[in-house]
Amino acid sequence: MNWLVLGQIFAINLVYIMLNTIRTLLTMRGYRNLAPILAIIEITIYTLGLSMVMSYIEENIMYLIFYALGFGVGIYLGMLVENRIALGYSVMQVFTEDDNHVLADSLRERGYGVTIQPGYGRNGNRLVLTILTPRSTEKALRNTINELNPNAFFISYDAKYIHGGFWTKHISPPQIIEENFEQDQKEGFETPDEVITKNEYIE
Repeated sequence: MNWLVLGQIFAINLVYIMLNTIRTLLTMRGYRNLAPILAIIEITIYTLGLSMVMSYIEENIMYLIFYALGFGVGIYLGMLVENRIALGYSVMQVFTEDDNHVLADSLRERGYGVTIQPGYGRNGNRLVLTILTPRSTEKALRNTINELNPNAFFISYDAKYIHGGFWTKHISPPQIIEENFEQDQKEGFETPDEVITKNEYIE
């Protein structure tokens, strides 16, 4: 049994699965340019690792075991990396008692765009606050909400497509906004009155 080959098989499959996990998450979030590049690297590494395993598997079952271990560790590390870089945006919906917009105003003072809707719960009127935030700052937003209103109930989910509004014009990366602009033109969506050109749309 060759320990160097075992280590290579483990490392190759770890990197392959880590890239596969990140690429899948990028695809789900609409990163159309980056995902195919990772896919090319991913399949190259996969082919190399599989050929090594097939060459040694009849010699010792440990080669297959290390291949499987690399698979599991790769998924775990891929999720850690994706959570660390935190690509994309999240939508946070906050359900709170009718507090005369105190929470909404406090969040706006901190730079968040907040949309308010009336809601009706079992125990009376509620306010539903919708907030769009980069995933990299979602934890900070949760902490802020807990600090301002510990009794608030909130949920978050991924925002795959963004068009118009406060965050699109001032926060989103230009390349994402440019893609959205071109897609809107193809689908026949009207651009807001104040946006005349693509450069103005990006700005």
